[in-house]
Amino acid sequence: MRKQIALIHPIIAHYREEFFQKLNIQISSDVYVFEDMGKAKEASFFLADAEAIHIKTIEKSGFTFFSPFPLLSSKYNVIVLMWNFSHLTNWILLMTKFIHRKKIILWGHGISVKRYLLEEKHPDWKLKAQLCLADGAWTYMPKESEQWKAIFTHKKIAFLNNTISGVADILKYDSRSSKEKSRIKHKIAQNRILLFCARFENPNRRIDLLLKTIEDTSSDIYGFIIIGDGKLKPDFSQYNNVYDYGAVYDENLKRELFSAADIYFQPGWVGLSIVEAMAYSLPIFTFKRSSTTLQCVEYSYIIHQKNGLLLEECANFVAQIDSLSDEDIEVMGNNARSLIAKEATMKQMVDRAVSVIDKLIV
Repeated sequence: MRKQIALIHPIIAHYREEFFQKLNIQISSDVYVFEDMGKAKEASFFLADAEAIHIKTIEKSGFTFFSPFPLLSSKYNVIVLMWNFSHLTNWILLMTKFIHRKKIILWGHGISVKRYLLEEKHPDWKLKAQLCLADGAWTYMPKESEQWKAIFTHKKIAFLNNTISGVADILKYDSRSSKEKSRIKHKIAQNRILLFCARFENPNRRIDLLLKTIEDTSSDIYGFIIIGDGKLKPDFSQYNNVYDYGAVYDENLKRELFSAADIYFQPGWVGLSIVEAMAYSLPIFTFKRSSTTLQCVEYSYIIHQKNGLLLEECANFVAQIDSLSDEDIEVMGNNARSLIAKEATMKQMVDRAVSVIDKLIV
């Protein structure tokens, strides 16, 4: 068994479980979590059935302090911290490296999603200060990795290409051959189906634009599959072309619903959920990142008119989608699936993470 690492994470969600499992196979590792499980479930998170060590934590006024002592065990050579300047323990561990002599990797977006347009030009000084003190970093996506490599040319920095547990199984599944069968089973009558799959907990998902799209499109032609629950969820029962399934954790049902769809549509705050959709051969339709429509870092997976559409808020959405043939949509869906198969498998994500650790432990 190779030298051990310790990772700190809020929870182990179902989509992250395989990453930690595969990482542990390559490098013996312990995952420490600090978030309350009850609160996570209330926020509609589906938690993985995985081993984790709960660490004592105090959260107050937007700041988090977790006990550093378990991470300083002599069995660990590397500590992987969340790249978050509001985690006060991060600063303590970074500034005392000369004492504990652990290698430290920062793992995160590397940018604020809410301040993305500003920070892609002027990186946050607090994140910069943390990376200055750290030994390396894992970013989720290449764009942010390149930004930090340009500043810290000698740091060990790698992008992971964020992906989900079970993506390999999704890629093996022929969703197209099941489309008609799934539509018949779920009594979906429209010809063109858009699917939305996300928790209704964040106003930045722009649910107002989702509702506007439902209202503007013909209910005879367009149908909408909704997967997800949360405190901000609107009442979809008034729409006869909306098929609302709430939170879905049954993989067989989820597979049927994704197979029934033609397009994945999420107006704002697109994140890791688009990886799942792309693996199912669905092109991603969303609105362009702007000061009013925020997007997560996985937004950079979308290549306009190749594997999805980046729409203008002020433009006529209906005209844009009506102009696409079924063949156009199918080609974009195939390109989406190919990108995930080529660039975003779990093996690749783990291998990229391990590459930084290998450079630090010699």
